[in-house]
Amino acid sequence: MTQFVYKQIIDDLKKKIFAGQFPDMRLPDERSLSETYQVSRSSIKRALTKMEHAGIIFKKRGSGTFINPLYIKNESIFNYEGSNLGVTDNFQMHGVKPKIRVLSFEVIPPTEELQRDLFLQPHDFVYKIVRLRLFDETPFMIETGYIPIKIIQNLNQTIIEGSIFNYLEEAHNLAVTKSFLSIYAEPSDTRDRELLSLAENEPVGIMEGIFFLDNGTPLEFSHMRFHYKYLKFNTFVSVQE
Repeated sequence: MTQFVYKQIIDDLKKKIFAGQFPDMRLPDERSLSETYQVSRSSIKRALTKMEHAGIIFKKRGSGTFINPLYIKNESIFNYEGSNLGVTDNFQMHGVKPKIRVLSFEVIPPTEELQRDLFLQPHDFVYKIVRLRLFDETPFMIETGYIPIKIIQNLNQTIIEGSIFNYLEEAHNLAVTKSFLSIYAEPSDTRDRELLSLAENEPVGIMEGIFFLDNGTPLEFSHMRFHYKYLKFNTFVSVQE
């Protein structure tokens, strides 16, 4: 319950930040926030600590807690805060989670590349799932995922219209907790321009990688093609002596 409360606080503070409700770029103190949200100081402290580690806010000793102006300028849609690495729960823009439109769903034999990446044999068939991700009605990503049938035998249209990783966690007690990702850019192709509303001279951002279950089993190879405006990552670096 405590975990759920602090995440609600973070989501609400983010919405208020982008709504311009803190024009002086300073957050209320912990006592005031505790009274506003009717929660304990420990829940407020946990929420603020998470926000500080994400680079959303920073604390100035003796002066208070301030909003990082670069966070507002360059909001990242990648905010991994859940118990798994799924796109549905962890990608957000201004507090809004993405919608899903399934473009295709089929079973195919694994290519040599998939056999290598997912440690499969030639007879280990995979689901190929192509989905369009949207914020409101604005498309931002084409996602193509490959999942071995031997790991999940009963995927269907209803499941892939939601969060596959959440389904695994709830129905099979399997959590996706690790990934190796590569990020790069390349010229957009005809399909990118059609689905992501890109001009002919505009690039597409690529993020692809392998997602692993918490027991180390490779679950999915995913290839994600982004509208370049949404391919932003923020990181907070702290040098410890």
